[in-house]
Amino acid sequence: MGIEEKVPSGFLLSTVEVAAGYARKGSLWPATFGLACCAIEMMTTVSGRFDIARFGMEAFRASPRQADLMIVAGRVSQKMAPVLRQVYDQMVEPKWVLAMGVCASSGGMFNNYAIVQGVDHVVPVDIYLPGCPPRPEMLLHAILMLHEKIQQMPLGVNRDEVIRETEKAALASPTTLELKGLLR
Repeated sequence: MGIEEKVPSGFLLSTVEVAAGYARKGSLWPATFGLACCAIEMMTTVSGRFDIARFGMEAFRASPRQADLMIVAGRVSQKMAPVLRQVYDQMVEPKWVLAMGVCASSGGMFNNYAIVQGVDHVVPVDIYLPGCPPRPEMLLHAILMLHEKIQQMPLGVNRDEVIRETEKAALASPTTLELKGLLR
């Protein structure tokens, strides 16, 4: 005999984690970090044709203290990396990062000393969005994938452990250790 047979119809069973995950995914406030051509595509998602407002995200925040999602759109230079980390550190918890475009994800075609070869050397990245530049539809799809990830994330002590493991893995690369001296 299953639980469906024991509980009368009209009842909805859930857990606090499921309800909190649903609430958290619907309240993302993005902080813009547009650095190159990908930023134009990111701005286009606010237009009526793509309408990011259906997710409640149309107000890009200028202050990191009001944002919980950083969309890094474009290439990150070595000089910009400490600024990026400072903005990330000022964001409220829980916070997420979306690397938009191949330049933010891996340095793109700029394989030289001036460009960070992937923003994950500076901050932990939750979603990588490929493309040069990625279309607004792809950004919307990446946001939906992030919504699923947020909804599945545990609460409390388990959540803190997951975040620590993610940040530790992101900071394990040699390039990050070189930047770490600049960031602190």
